[in-house]
Amino acid sequence: MRSVRRCSRAGCANPAVATLTYAYADSTAVVGPLATYVEPHSYDLCERHALRLTVPKGWEVVRHEGEFALPEPSADDLTALAEAVREAGRSDRQVESSDWWASSSRRGHLRALPDPHDE
Repeated sequence: MRSVRRCSRAGCANPAVATLTYAYADSTAVVGPLATYVEPHSYDLCERHALRLTVPKGWEVVRHEGEFALPEPSADDLTALAEAVREAGRSDRQVESSDWWASSSRRGHLRALPDPHDE
């Protein structure tokens, strides 16, 4: 499921609604709708920072026309969530060996271990 992405600007915790990408060869900053996936050379921005972005002298800003909006959950997100819930609830699912703390009879519950000092 998609988690809420936050603005890349330092100190800003607002949700991202736009993606900033630089075209260095063209001296252009492009601010568009929030990209579907996080890209290594782009920056997620909240609405405030997307609208107030300034660039160095000689650079151009190409900005999305219209309003920025938080992305709606897609059918893929909802399907992934439903699959994860179904998988977690399966009675035939085996507990992985890394879950050494889980009870073998009641999956997902803790069990008490004897204190070695009590013996």
